[in-house]
Amino acid sequence: MRSVRAPWLLVVAAAGCASRSVPDPKEAADAYAASAERGDGDAIYAMMSSSARKARTKDDVRRLVRDERAELTERARAIAAKDARVEATARLRFEDGEETALELRDGRFWITSAGAVPGGARTPEEALDQLRRVLARRSYAGLMRVLSPATRAAVEQDLRSLVVGLEHADTLPVQVSGDSATAAVPGGHQVRLKREGGVWRVDDFN
Repeated sequence: MRSVRAPWLLVVAAAGCASRSVPDPKEAADAYAASAERGDGDAIYAMMSSSARKARTKDDVRRLVRDERAELTERARAIAAKDARVEATARLRFEDGEETALELRDGRFWITSAGAVPGGARTPEEALDQLRRVLARRSYAGLMRVLSPATRAAVEQDLRSLVVGLEHADTLPVQVSGDSATAAVPGGHQVRLKREGGVWRVDDFN
């Protein structure tokens, strides 16, 4: 059985796609094959994703179809063959910018590797690599996903306590010493500040 990946075709997945019905990729492949065999550049352009259209204009596609008509016809016949199997893939983008690849099988999208999901490391090395990537992106959401449940709960509790303690910041006792200051925050927190160029900034907090 031959495997076919039609060019310019993109299946976009959204969160929760595994539980929703999705269009049959074979229909899209057949439509592409028919358009390619006809040499219909406009029809092929209409099937392209928005990112693909940014890379190629409609005139570019028309010219490509005209110049590579023989190759496109051969591809169309391969796609339309009875033993052809169409593979559909998708990209799931998380809010912190991380992407995970998925593959469509039996009408459902499946994650191709557990390690591709933030927080889904199978080895200590994968967990360390995920930590490096989320820290490099300065991603709080990503950091929360790679922490253990107990550590994540502790961090979130500390942050919630700090947020509550800072609700009335103008009433907190602040000790100022030159360009440094320390504020005692309810909940056992302490915030250190520093003045640089006439602007006060948070230097550290716990």
